[in-house]
Amino acid sequence: MAVNFLNNREVSDLCLGKPPLKWVPIGVTVAEALSALKKSGESHVSVWSCCSDHHSSSKIKSFDNNNAVIVDSPACKCVGKICMVDVICFLCKEENLADPFKALEASISQILLKAPPLSVRHLEPNSSLLQALDYILDGTQNLVIPIESYATRNSRKKFLGKPAPFSSTLHNGREYCWITQEDVVRFILNSIGVFSPIPTFTIESLNMIDHDIMTVHYDEPASSALALISRSLVEQASVAVIDENNRLIGEISPSTLAFCDETVAAAITTLSAGDLLAYIDCCGPSEELVQLVRTRLEEKNLEAMLDLLEECSLSSSLSSSASSSCSSDDESASIKYGGSGRYSPARRSEAIVCYPWSSLVAVMIQALAHRVSCVWVAEADHTLVGIVTFEGMLKVFRSIAGGIK
Repeated sequence: MAVNFLNNREVSDLCLGKPPLKWVPIGVTVAEALSALKKSGESHVSVWSCCSDHHSSSKIKSFDNNNAVIVDSPACKCVGKICMVDVICFLCKEENLADPFKALEASISQILLKAPPLSVRHLEPNSSLLQALDYILDGTQNLVIPIESYATRNSRKKFLGKPAPFSSTLHNGREYCWITQEDVVRFILNSIGVFSPIPTFTIESLNMIDHDIMTVHYDEPASSALALISRSLVEQASVAVIDENNRLIGEISPSTLAFCDETVAAAITTLSAGDLLAYIDCCGPSEELVQLVRTRLEEKNLEAMLDLLEECSLSSSLSSSASSSCSSDDESASIKYGGSGRYSPARRSEAIVCYPWSSLVAVMIQALAHRVSCVWVAEADHTLVGIVTFEGMLKVFRSIAGGIK
């Protein structure tokens, strides 16, 4: 029954209600991509390689060294994605800390080169959910799917014979959305009975607990976790902040950092892992922590990074002043905005925890409710045991349907 369910469902079923992708061209700078990311209000922005007439449904040809045609490819193609974590890790590089403004003028291709191969892959809407699942388990993070909408048809008419602007969501005569691990897990949860009784088994009995976890001690410099933060973004996991007894204190999560701003690079450079948790908390950093970052930047002679911090603080203050003129009815929602002024439904530094005896379906619901891609596994005394990820969940459902390729 499970294999029939995955074979008979098309990925277009997961696209219903999905908004078209917001995007930037591959030729933009990091600063331009950062600006687009902030305006989008989303955690990621897609990056596209397009010809000038990118609204067209025509195709371009690729050639080998002998000028022989080897494949036809769309005139527009999504080649990657960028998020705030990418920018933060890029600015934290030693050569960029000294001159972050110069680093922001670099091409985003420098960031995309660090992305895992095939992290973004195009897939036709009539492809089966089973095929999509195999691609995801093969390392694809985002499946790019063409969608048809009223706006798409109107856009085709509007830009017929003209180059569509980058503000348009039209590529190859179509609009696109993308599917993530979270989307697939949520879709499977809605039909969880198909996989019965496996979802009621404990995560321990299903051998789902990954013990190869990324940790940093509470008192260690946050910068010591930089490589782990980059790895957690690729693996769609998280970095645990622990105490001397291996108890979980909090986490440095890509889903949390995604709704911060670029000044977190300064915080990672100057604060301990424990202090960083407070800095990236949903309420925003305290003035004492911000002042501590300023002081330590001065001690490290990182004046340019200090200038970036001041510039972003000024920009945030102006945004706050503008929002203060709005109705007081919005005050209750203001806590959901961090220093960047961007809405974050999932921005938090406390970790979501389950237990080895938790059922698979319970952990699925927990992860989806908190909009996180992983849940920490701990004993009753909060001693850290391991982690359960969306990928681990999907492996179980794929195995039910006949094993992992």
